[in-house]
Amino acid sequence: MPKMIFVNLPVHDLAVATRFYEAIGFSKNPQFSDANASCLVWSEEIFFMLLTREFYSTFTQKPIADAHAASGHLIALAFDGREAVDDVVVRAAAAGGVADVRPPNDMGFMYQRTFEDPDGNMFEPFWMDPAAVAAGD
Repeated sequence: MPKMIFVNLPVHDLAVATRFYEAIGFSKNPQFSDANASCLVWSEEIFFMLLTREFYSTFTQKPIADAHAASGHLIALAFDGREAVDDVVVRAAAAGGVADVRPPNDMGFMYQRTFEDPDGNMFEPFWMDPAAVAAGD
């Protein structure tokens, strides 16, 4: 079995969160989705489980963080080019997220922007020049 990552995120409104993630390029896997959770596929190995806050609370004894008020994680997603990074940030804003929580960061060999989903989770879409990576720059 390949190594896989399931990112579990508590959400206030499952339908709104599901539409947001579909709008930015994820696809919903109905086999693992129901009234409590939506399984959103990023790649063959990376999945986001959007869980109602009530359902999420069954997995932890800790209080559920309000991502609008505190940061518990930053999720970086790799894209194939600068244009794809710009596109996902535009789509995120159009789907109810917040674009460019921080100013864009262009280091030449790497380009990065940020956005928040409707629940305040922060994402860092980026592109890194494969030639610079191969050269060790």
